[in-house]
Formats: sequence, C-alpha cells, structure tokens
Amino acid sequence: MDLMHFYRTSALSEAKKNELLSIAKQKISSAIEDIETEYCFNIEANELIKPEEMDILRWLLSETFEPENFSENSFLTHHSSLITHHCLLEVGPRMNFTTAWSTNAVAVCHACGLTKIKRIERSRRYKFIFSQESGVRSQEIEDFYSSLVTRHSSLFFDRMTECPYPGPLTTFASGVKPEPVFEIRLKEEGKSALEKINKSMGLGLDDWDIDYYYNLFVHDIGRNPTNVECFDLSQSNSEHSRHWFFKGRLIVDGKEVQDDLIRIIQRPLKANPSNSVIAFKDNSSSIKGYEIDTLIPENPQAPSPFQMTKVKYDSIFTAETHNFPSGVAPFPGAETGTGGRIRDVEATGRGG
Repeated sequence: MDLMHFYRTSALSEAKKNELLSIAKQKISSAIEDIETEYCFNIEANELIKPEEMDILRWLLSETFEPENFSENSFLTHHSSLITHHCLLEVGPRMNFTTAWSTNAVAVCHACGLTKIKRIERSRRYKFIFSQESGVRSQEIEDFYSSLVTRHSSLFFDRMTECPYPGPLTTFASGVKPEPVFEIRLKEEGKSALEKINKSMGLGLDDWDIDYYYNLFVHDIGRNPTNVECFDLSQSNSEHSRHWFFKGRLIVDGKEVQDDLIRIIQRPLKANPSNSVIAFKDNSSSIKGYEIDTLIPENPQAPSPFQMTKVKYDSIFTAETHNFPSGVAPFPGAETGTGGRIRDVEATGRGG
C-alpha cells in the first residue's frame, strides 16, 4: 500500500528562516531571494482509512488553531509560477530505523482509535527561490542542488540520522538486507581470526581483550563466537561502559602512573573547590547557582495552585550523554538518553 502524504507549513520559524536565508546567500549563492518551507507527513497504514478516521488523523497532524496551514497537497508546489526559478530539497529520516518521533506519533494515533496506522515519519521540504535578475539556468540549479546535499548539507539536515529524498516517498522499505550471522573461526585459525574481524569491523579490542576473548570462547566455552557476539562485546567494552577502568592501574610506556584516571580527572576540583556544591556523585555534579523566580505549588503535599516564588537553584551537570552507541542505533541519539539524564539529575544529592 502506497504512503499517504499530508503537508503543514511552515517547518521553520520566521527568525530561523531569515537566519538560514542569510547563511545560504553568503555560503551557497547570492542569487537566492527567498526560502519557503513545509513539513511532509509520510504515513503508512495496514489497510484503507475510512473518512471518519481520516478526519481524526487530519486533526492530530494539523495545528489546532491554524487548520488552513494543513493540506493533502504541497504548499510549495502550489506557490510555484512558471517563470520562477526554484530548487526543491526534501530531507527526512533514514529508512533503516523507525524514529522515536514516529513511535510516539503512532502511539497517539492508536490511543485515538487509529489502529490501522503503522508508521509516520516527518520530513522537511525547502524551496529555494532565485531572483529573476540572476538569470540562473537549469544546469546551475542542478549544481546548486548537488552542493546542498554535499558541501552544505550540515545547514539543512543531520547526515548521520537524515538523508535527502530525491522524490516523494512511496515506501519505507530501505532495500537493505541484514548481513548474515556467521562464526569467527577461532578454534581453527587461532587469534589471527579475531584480530582480522577486530580490524574489519572496527571493534576497538586491544591485545589484552583479544587474549581474553580467545581463551574465553576456545578454552572456557569451547566454541567459536559469532560476528554478532563480537560486535556486542565491542559495545559492552566501549569507553562509555568501561566504568571499572576509572580506578584501574594506568601503565604508560611501561611505567605505572601515580594516580588512577578518576583521581586525575578530580585534580581541578581539589585545586579550586570554591564553586562546587557536590561533585562526582553518581555521574553528576552541581555548582553554586543564584536566586530565580519560579512557579511552585502552594502545598506540595496536596493539589494546590502554583505561586511565583523566589528560590535559589544550583546548576546541575551530568557526566554522561546516555546516547546509545551510534554504530548500533544512529536514529534515536540523545532522545533515548532522556531517561538516563533524568536519573542522573535526580541522583545528585537529596532530591536532585
């Protein structure tokens, strides 16, 4: 079943659009006269959507007080004229992962009775309008588009999680086939097999790791590991997960360093602790803040109205991003780390 498309204008605030327009004129082409933008909602359903269900879907996707800014047809193509030279760029999530935004959007749809909705992904569309006086030709517009998706891509999308769409999406299928699971022949070929896969997959295992995992699988477990297991060991052994390393012995160029890594990191605090409130407490720290006006309940122990109150708030810092390794799941990025960030903040002293 083909994807449904809905459009909402615009994808940028006026201030952000003007900022992007100014940068585009300076870095890409001074012939750019204006930039128009819109969101495109690409929707996949298991079966045909009924008219009454379509009304609910439109209500969910459109802005409540601006229904005129939502349509089944693109606003950008509607505004085109035959004599206006323009270039259209559409960017959106890569197809190999379902985004966290899509998961939430589909959950909302299901909660509203739209159980036929399988996936929704939101893309952004940019229309670059060239001034009539510039006299740009078709080849120049093609070269301009090429520079948008290569040299100047960082202005318009995140290349790690997003990509340009050459045309309207018709399917979410990526066409990519997963690599098959296979054994690493440690028992037959020795450590060299692990060294080879370590280099080709970029596992980041050092000599100690290779010795350890070779003995673990060949002598202790008595079988060969799979490529999936090696990849998982690499992630589990990454610098983010290697907490035990912080207080381990450091040997550099054959000589043991006097302090461990965590003590080296703590040196600036010990040298000047005057602004610190709490430090190195469960991945989180706090420095002295200042008095602010904020809303707090009149009675925190029962339902009550909020009141404006002056309180002193200290600034809290966490030591971890909680991003899932980008080599495994580039899509969610910091979105999946929200829970970990909250946990770190709440764990900073009594009550965070």
